Amino acid sequence: MDPLSDVLRAVRLDGAYFYLVEAGAPWSVAATASPDLVPRVLPGSEHLIPYHILTSGACWAGVTGESQVRMQPGDAILFPQGDAHVLSSAEQCTTDRAPMAPMPPRPQDTLQLGPDSARDTTFVCGFLGVDVRPFNPLLAALPRRLHVPGIAGGWLSRFPQQVVEESRSGRVGSGTLLTRLAELMFLEVLRHHYEHLGTQQTGWLAGLKDPVVGPALMLLHDRPAQQWTIAEVAQQVGTSRTVLAERFTQLVGVPLMLYLTRWRLQLAAELLRQGSTKVASVAARVGYESEASFSRAFKRETGSSPAAWRAARR
Repeated sequence: MDPLSDVLRAVRLDGAYFYLVEAGAPWSVAATASPDLVPRVLPGSEHLIPYHILTSGACWAGVTGESQVRMQPGDAILFPQGDAHVLSSAEQCTTDRAPMAPMPPRPQDTLQLGPDSARDTTFVCGFLGVDVRPFNPLLAALPRRLHVPGIAGGWLSRFPQQVVEESRSGRVGSGTLLTRLAELMFLEVLRHHYEHLGTQQTGWLAGLKDPVVGPALMLLHDRPAQQWTIAEVAQQVGTSRTVLAERFTQLVGVPLMLYLTRWRLQLAAELLRQGSTKVASVAARVGYESEASFSRAFKRETGSSPAAWRAARR
């Protein structure tokens, strides 16, 4: 089992929204925090991840009030926690700062910034909707700013143009196609981030790279319904119970057994969302011996009973 693929299957990426920006120096644009945009951009999403891909020219970008990075054509920058952020023609430039709020342009529109005669910088802005509840171990492990140089090259070279064209086309199936394209781009960003993680970093992705925690995560994701104990997982991984428990909590941020409980509930939430399977059957599929114990755990983590969760998402 590949835990990253497993998480991306269970945590819905539920929509994508794109538009094109053309800018000429001096220019600066401020994007509001994602929670303010959810009702207007992707209603029904629990969280938005804004991102920008530079297609020509150069610019600076970063979380509002913090340091900025210089972007070159082909670079992408994501703000996984949905922070307010700024893009500009020069570092810390505030000239003619245009708000990218309360509503981004319609996909068929192009946002134009700066003097008409100098618009030599173009970039694509997008938003990816993602589930947060009941448990998304990946989102919490991502930084506030994620700059990926040169990602829009190679097999992703057509991505910026393709998503803008598809957003404007209005063709049947366009929404699903845009979501799939955004998923591919997001997965490539995640793989790049994973491959460049330092040895001193923590978080779920760092846990995947760890020689002790990584195999443990693979076991839990491969057989989530098994009645694991820490001792059994440690034996399978080839380490001591103490080392595994300490290392897992240090890197992932929660104890191993709590992680397993929350992951089971995430899988259950997806099963509840997908169909009309009885709650007792869902409970059994994710490792609970009784419907009552499952319902108590589910309500403790989500604030809703399994039946109420399902009804709300329908």
